[in-house]
Amino acid sequence: MASAAAPAPQAARLGANTAFNDKGKPMEVRLSNMVAAKAISDAVRTSLGPRGMDKMIQTPKGELIITNDGATILKSIQALHPAAKMLVDLSAAQDVEAGDGTTSVVVLAGSFLGAAEKMLQKGMHPTIIAESFLKASAKAIVSQYSSTLAPIAVQAVTRLVTPTSSNVDLRDIRIVKKVGGTIEDTQLVDGVVLNQNVIIAAGGPTRIEKAKIGIIQFQLSAPKPDMDNTVVINDYRQMDKVIKEGRQYLLNICKKIKKANCNVLLIQKSILRDAVDDTSLTFLKRLNILVVKDVERDEIEFLSKSLGCKPVADIEAFTEDKLGYADVVEETNHAGAKVVRVSGVKNRGRTVSVLAMGSNNLVLEECERSLHDALCVVRCLVKKRALIAGGGAPEIHVSRLLSQYAQSLKGMEAYCFQAYADALEVIPTTLAENAGLNPIAIVTELRNRHAMGERNAGINVRKGLISNILEEDVVQPLLVSTSAVELATETVCLLLKIDDYVQSR
Repeated sequence: MASAAAPAPQAARLGANTAFNDKGKPMEVRLSNMVAAKAISDAVRTSLGPRGMDKMIQTPKGELIITNDGATILKSIQALHPAAKMLVDLSAAQDVEAGDGTTSVVVLAGSFLGAAEKMLQKGMHPTIIAESFLKASAKAIVSQYSSTLAPIAVQAVTRLVTPTSSNVDLRDIRIVKKVGGTIEDTQLVDGVVLNQNVIIAAGGPTRIEKAKIGIIQFQLSAPKPDMDNTVVINDYRQMDKVIKEGRQYLLNICKKIKKANCNVLLIQKSILRDAVDDTSLTFLKRLNILVVKDVERDEIEFLSKSLGCKPVADIEAFTEDKLGYADVVEETNHAGAKVVRVSGVKNRGRTVSVLAMGSNNLVLEECERSLHDALCVVRCLVKKRALIAGGGAPEIHVSRLLSQYAQSLKGMEAYCFQAYADALEVIPTTLAENAGLNPIAIVTELRNRHAMGERNAGINVRKGLISNILEEDVVQPLLVSTSAVELATETVCLLLKIDDYVQSR
C-alpha cells in the first residue's frame, strides 16, 4: 500500500503542470454520481430509435404501462440517488423544451459522463473538463448546418398556426381517447369530438341538425338543503307538495333553456348534487333537446373556445347570444365506439380535435404519447423553422468537425474536445445496436461516408445500411438536436463540479 500512496507528495513537489490528484472522498463522490447517472442512461438506451424496445412498467397501483418514450419511462423509475434524479429531470426538461429526443438526451449525457470519467482517472481537473465540454457544445451547435426543407407540418398544427406565430399552445389540440377499433382508426376530426356520450336514458334525441349549443355550469336537479341540515316531513300532503314544487322548479328551468332556442345542452360535472336528474331529462326529451352531461371543469375552456359559445353559471343569464352554432351534432358509431361529433361549427376558435382509437387502454395510452411527441416535433418547427437529417447523421457530422477542431488546440483542452467528439457517437452506435446491426462496422462506414463529403449519410434502420437519409424522408427539427446537446452537456458539467454530498436532516 505504501508504494501506491508515495507518488502523491511527489506530484505536489513537481509543480502545478502535472496530473490533478484529488483526495479520496471527492473522487469517490464523483464516481458514485457517474455510476448512478450512467445506470439511468443504460436503462433507457435500448429504447432509442424506431427499432427501440418497449418497457413494461408496473405502477404502485398495479396498473401496467407499455411505452418506449424516454420521458415516460424515467418518470416511472423511482430514482433514489440524487445524480440519477438529475438525469430524470434532464429528460423532463427536454420534454418541455422540444417534446422529442427525451431518450437521446439521457443517452448523450451518459456517454459524456463516460468520457469525463476516463479523463478524471487520467488525473485531469474536473473544472477543465467541464469548461471544455461547455465550449465543445457551443461549437457543436454553431457548426450544425440546417437544410431548411419546406415546413412540412402536421395538419393539426398547421390549422393553429399563423405565418408569424412563434409557438403553438398544445392545449388547443385535444386528443379524445376511445377504446375500440385499432390505432389505424385514429383520425383528425373536422369539428369537435366530445369525451362523453349522449344521455339516452329518457329516450332523448341523438342527432340534431342546425344545432344551437349551450354549456351550463348549474345543476338541473331539485335544490337540496346544505350538508348538515335535514328536512323531516311527516305529512304525505306536504310530501306531494314538495315533489310537485320540485317538478315545477325543473320545468321552469327547462322552459327557459328552450326559450333561448337551445337544442344541444352540455352540462358540467357537479360534486354537491346530481348535475341532472331523471325528471329534468324527461322534460328535456319532450322539448327535443340533446343532452350531454359530466363535462369536466378543465374541458369547459376548450369547448367554449371551439364551439364559440359562453359557459353560463345561472339560468337567468341563459340567453341566445351565449349559444354556439353548428350544422350537426350527432352520436355515431366509429369502429365499435360511440362518439359524439359536432361538425360545421360557425365562429369556431383555432382548436383541433384528434380522435385516438385503440383496442385497449395500454395501446391507447401509448398512442396518445406518440401523438404528443409528433405534435411536439411540429411545434419545434414552428419555434425554429429548420429541419436537419436524422438517423445519426448530425451527430457524426458534428463529431467529425469537433475532432478536426481538437487537432488545432493544445494541451488538455484538445484532449477534452476529442473525448466529447467521440462521446457524440453514442447515438448512431445505439441506433445500430437497437436495429440488430453491427455497430462498429456501421459507425465506421458512416464516418467514412461523411469524410468523403456525404453530409446526409445516416443509418437506414429499415434496410439495415448507410444511405442518404434525406431521400428516405428521415428528418428531425434542429431544435430537438440543439436542445439535447445543450441540456446533456450542462447536466454533465453540473455533476462534474460536485465533489461532496451531504444529507440534511
